[in-house]
This record gives sequence, C-alpha cells and structure tokens, in this order.
Amino acid sequence: MIEIDDRDAPLQLFGAKLRLLRKEKGLSQEKLAELCSLDRTYIGGVERGERNIGLINILRISTALGISPKELFDE
Repeated sequence: MIEIDDRDAPLQLFGAKLRLLRKEKGLSQEKLAELCSLDRTYIGGVERGERNIGLINILRISTALGISPKELFDE
C-alpha cells in the first residue's frame, strides 16, 4: 500500500498508482504519453501529484494501459 501524508494526498495517491501500473506494463512516461496523445510532462506531473487530472485523460490513460479506469483508483 502507498502512504502519503499531505493535503494533496488524493492526487499523489493517484499519481503513485499510475506510476506503478505504467512500470508494470514496462512503459516509459514518454511511451505512455505517446499512446495517450498527451505530453510526457503532463504524465510526469500527474505521477508527481501536481496535476488534477480530468476524466477524458483518465480514460485515455486507462485505455493506453489496457485497464479499466477503476483500476487507477484501486488501492
């Protein structure tokens, strides 16, 4: 389980989960960004919990990872 103690914890937890799933799939941030039609710096910002990601981008990322959007929120 990933533990974060911060007021931005939901963003950081989501980002940590995204990083974990991306690495499990053997993808770099650059490759995932390419598959999602997003910028690599955007993916990095999401993974660091710096961005409040929107629904459309959650769907793009889950599709690129070959998972359901729900899996990005599972602990």
